[in-house]
Amino acid sequence: MAKTDHRLNRKARIRKKVSGTTERPRMTIYKSLKHIYAQVIDDGSGKTLAFASSLSKELKGKDEGDKKADAKRVGTLIAEKCKAAGVKAVVFDRNGFPYHGRVAAAADGAREAGLQF
Repeated sequence: MAKTDHRLNRKARIRKKVSGTTERPRMTIYKSLKHIYAQVIDDGSGKTLAFASSLSKELKGKDEGDKKADAKRVGTLIAEKCKAAGVKAVVFDRNGFPYHGRVAAAADGAREAGLQF
């Protein structure tokens, strides 16, 4: 199996256990080689409540070339957008990625900005 197939198997195992509700929506992270994306999803209604990425216009021009710092800024931005949407607590979905590096940095940025996991 390829590396991405292993990640998709881990993702399926995680998604069996993790589901977002109206009170605690699911915050999911996706990372590509250059960028990182975060979404807050209410699985009950199937709607995305907030979205942020390293390509967001609020973060354009602020990249320092450090992808970990970009991930932390994305976490802070998603937390601010969640507060604006009235979301205070989320369930974290790492999307099959290991919880270290950019994924952990995005989670830490969201926690520091006041989002509860």
